[in-house]
Amino acid sequence: MDFISGEIIGIDKPLGWTSFDVVKRIRGAIQRRLHLRKFKVGHAGTLDPLATGVLIVCTGRATRSIDALQNGVKEYVAHIRLGATTPSFDLETEIDRTFPWEHITREKVEEALGRFCGKIMQVPPVFSAVKIDGKRAYNYARKGKEVELKAKPLEIKEIELLECDLPVVVVRIVCSKGTYIRALARDLGEALGSGAHLVALRRTRVGDIAVDSCLTIDDALGKIASCPLSFPDDWHLPPGN
Repeated sequence: MDFISGEIIGIDKPLGWTSFDVVKRIRGAIQRRLHLRKFKVGHAGTLDPLATGVLIVCTGRATRSIDALQNGVKEYVAHIRLGATTPSFDLETEIDRTFPWEHITREKVEEALGRFCGKIMQVPPVFSAVKIDGKRAYNYARKGKEVELKAKPLEIKEIELLECDLPVVVVRIVCSKGTYIRALARDLGEALGSGAHLVALRRTRVGDIAVDSCLTIDDALGKIASCPLSFPDDWHLPPGN
């Protein structure tokens, strides 16, 4: 593998890991393999610690492709619980309010989901990396400070109800960059005259990279440690290595 010219590696990010955790492990493995103290590795599109699935990791010169890769269409499978909300819209925080959900039917869920298909405006969660006065919104939210975020345009290309075992529904979403599935859960609950929050999320595709073709962390580290290496013709060992 030519990590310097650049490799694009699809990783099936495990639950509880940050995107940076994945990058750090991959970078460390490559540095050991190439006997380098420093090496450029990045990821295309952050995935929350409570989410699993496709995380694209780029090495060397392939990090120049990160912006283009981040703009790719994304597909998710979301498990959403109706009838309760949390401040973070997922399981990062405890339930703060409960709502009736017995009036909700499968037909009502499908009708409500249809309202979100197409170009819409969405207010990001306060527990997000959106910047306010140079600081991330989650820094304010975790301190209990109120913040107001502006709605942003995005596109939901496809939305499909996969399972309906009320009060939990499973939804497949194909969407543009910048879509917060946690916010979509919040908005679905409101559209149904109830509340809702995300209880599980899996990113199943980014652009042309599907989760079925991704490597686990262990498989990726093993492949890096054992694969044959190649180097670009214009590459020279940096000083100090």
